[in-house]
Formats: sequence, structure tokens, C-alpha cells
Amino acid sequence: MRVIETKVYEANKLNVVSYFDGMSNGQIALNELGIAIENYNAFEIDKYAISITQKNNPKTTQNGSVVGADLKKLPKTDLFIGGSPCQSFSIAGDGTGFEGKSGLFFEFVKAKEILKPKYWMLENVVMKKEWEKVITNTLGVEPIKINSADFGAQNRNRLFWTNIPVDDIDFENSKTLKDILTNDFSEKTVKDTDRNLRHERSLDRKSLTCTATMYKGAGNNGMTLIRRPKQKELSVLNVQEVELLMNVPLGYTEGVSNSQRYKMLGNGWDVKVIKHIFKNIPLT
Repeated sequence: MRVIETKVYEANKLNVVSYFDGMSNGQIALNELGIAIENYNAFEIDKYAISITQKNNPKTTQNGSVVGADLKKLPKTDLFIGGSPCQSFSIAGDGTGFEGKSGLFFEFVKAKEILKPKYWMLENVVMKKEWEKVITNTLGVEPIKINSADFGAQNRNRLFWTNIPVDDIDFENSKTLKDILTNDFSEKTVKDTDRNLRHERSLDRKSLTCTATMYKGAGNNGMTLIRRPKQKELSVLNVQEVELLMNVPLGYTEGVSNSQRYKMLGNGWDVKVIKHIFKNIPLT
């Protein structure tokens, strides 16, 4: 795992509450920015994601499900964050909107009203305008759309509702798939089929969006296929390459099966995008 050099701001340690915490990409961002954490209370139910969080950040307090959460016991919250489930909003999802799992958005709203955090952020996918409008009206701020392509080698458009001031992106990023290739050529190759070719990307392009279903393998939603140097066949991205696409420290997800690693990476946040937002959290 690469070592991140940071300047730690000790004066004001943050009390953080994270809903739908996953493998704690928000905590990675805070750590890499050098923002000190007093308490990090995570709400998550996936046992594999929890195990990865605790391996890397053992001081994290795990609180289980957001449903029925007891929030009154928590210290005064400085930062409240969450990425509520997107399955019912996503183009690749079931289309049920707030009637499906994405209705857990209202648990975030309920918690925000109870916690009254100084700063907060909610993330979700680009969705139908009618659903986006409900979230916007409920939270009282317009979303900011950010594409991971501005920070790395992946196309990943996401919406962020927040009261943290967010800078405009005034820089260019030319990173492509060739920049995240590792020396591991052991990943299995796949046959050229119409289905697989739809997922092929040349090495001078950005990848497809990494998703929670890419663990199913070639030709599935979110699994980018490439032709590696000196290889004629298509092959999948290995887990380390997906970590690099998500700007997660190499080796962070080690300790569970590759299928679970792909899944939690696809469910997670691009760390550099989150750092771009969190860097403007006032620390005085």
C-alpha cells in the first residue's frame, strides 16, 4: 500500500458521521487531506466492506444499519456524509425510484435533521430530473455534477448536494487507461463477442464507469475490457487497476475475495473527487 504524506491539522478534530459508509472512501479522503478525526461513526451493513474499513481504519465505530439508528448517543456532528443507494435511480437499475432501495435517501434526511451537522454532503448517480428535483427540494441546495474523468482515467458522472463550498474545476487531466495498467497480466482473457466489444476501450481512452456489478466479469455493466500491450485478446481490468481508477490506495481492498473487492470499489466514491470537495471544509 502506498504511503500518503499528509499535513495533519490537529487544532480542530472532526466528529464525522457517515451513512452508507461502504469501505469508508470518505475517511480515505479525510486522511489523505490530513484532516484529523476525533470520532468517525460509520453506518454500514455489508460485512465485507466493514472488514476492509476496520483493517485500514481500526478506530472506526461501526453502528450497523441506518434504519432505526440511535443518533442521540453520538457527539455533536461536524461533518455528515453519505451516498444513499442508487440502484433504483440508476439507468442500469430497476427504475423504481424512491419506491425501491433508493428510498433510503429519506433516512439521510431524517438523520440530518437530528444531527444538525455543521457541514454535510450527499452523493448519488445522475438520475431522472423528477427524482433529482425531489432530493434538491428536500435538501435545499442544487446538486453539483462532477465527472471522475477530471481527476483520473475513469468516466464517472455523479451528483453532490452539499453546503461545503466547492471550487470550479479549472484544470485538465489527461490520464487514460494506459496510465493505470499494472504489470500483472494474469487476468483471464475473453473472446471477442458483440456483447464484449461494447465494453472494450482503447488504452488512450477513459474507462467505463466502475459499478457494483462488474464483479460478474466480462461483458457486464461497468467492466471495462482492454487489449493489453503484446496481447491480442480482450482482458478484464484487475482489482489493482480498479483501485487506481477509483483513486484508492493500492492494496486497500486486500483481505476479501476479488468479487467482493470489485463490488465494493464499484459502490464507492472516487477519492480524488471527494478530496476536491472536502479540501474546502473550514478547519478553524
